[in-house]
Amino acid sequence: MAATQTRETLANQIWRACDILRRDNNCGGIMEYIEHLAWLLFMRFLDALEEEWETQASLEGRAYDAILDDEYRWRSWAARDWPADDLLAFVHGHLIPYLQNLGADPLRDTIRSVFAERNIIVCASGYNLKDVLQLINSIDFHSQDDIFTVSQVYEELLRRLGSENRMAGEFYTPRAVIRFIVEVVNPQMGETVYDPACGTCGFLAQAYLWMRGAERTIEDHHTLQEHTFFGQEKKPIPALLGLMNMVLHGATAPRILRKNTLEENVRQASERYDVITTNPPFGGVEGRHIQQNFTIQVQATELLFVQHIMKKLKPRDGTRCGMVVPEGTLFRTGAFGDVKRDLLG
Repeated sequence: MAATQTRETLANQIWRACDILRRDNNCGGIMEYIEHLAWLLFMRFLDALEEEWETQASLEGRAYDAILDDEYRWRSWAARDWPADDLLAFVHGHLIPYLQNLGADPLRDTIRSVFAERNIIVCASGYNLKDVLQLINSIDFHSQDDIFTVSQVYEELLRRLGSENRMAGEFYTPRAVIRFIVEVVNPQMGETVYDPACGTCGFLAQAYLWMRGAERTIEDHHTLQEHTFFGQEKKPIPALLGLMNMVLHGATAPRILRKNTLEENVRQASERYDVITTNPPFGGVEGRHIQQNFTIQVQATELLFVQHIMKKLKPRDGTRCGMVVPEGTLFRTGAFGDVKRDLLG
């Protein structure tokens, strides 16, 4: 009972943080305050990971090479009692530019991808930011109970984002659909999993939860963390939300790229994968310069994604795909029939 109450209290604190962000002048809509919360949670989670890695290195008698320089680690700036204006000046003028220029290994590349090539939303009020930081500081990211609670609240926020946004499917696929597809394709340890339109990474996060039960060795752990999950997302905010979704579920270094998947010429497709799970955008229209990347040139984005997926699966028996498509996609004539013939050929 005490543990349940603790989870309820923590969940309420996270919702309080959302309320604070919602009232800020820079975070009027659900998209803005979820985005702001996401990057703060990402930084808090990273700090907890660094603490664990640092402790492990100490126990093994070796030096630890910190991911972030000391002044930019969460413990150094987020827990400090700043004057409100000085806090905002540090975040805008020092922290974000520093994070935008990280690199040299997969995890640093992941961090850079969160903050680069986009305007990061930051509270207009330093006082609001201080209040939110205090609430996030109360989360114990060394506790699996706390991580589970945060991930549950985050899932609910993503669900609300999907239901309140006019293009709901762009951001959120119902979790029952995701679980069913992942169970059917049954990704296995050692296989690569790819989502070419990953949005908020629901498919990749579920695939990680499905596969982690097979983790037996340090090599398995390394494989799952850095060499298994690949995703591409055209729009920056879903890419950020998706990366945070993966991190909260335990996959700390997935390869999530902000990229228009359909810009790749399928005739020259490079990296291929064992398993693909996806719910690509329907009803979109791409220009001629995009259509020229495909054997069957057509405006409908769902047909372009089907062709992309066929070229991105490894050319061997046992590769498989679970994809959500509009009703009738494979039972129409014209270009739809041509793609179907290629699929079945």
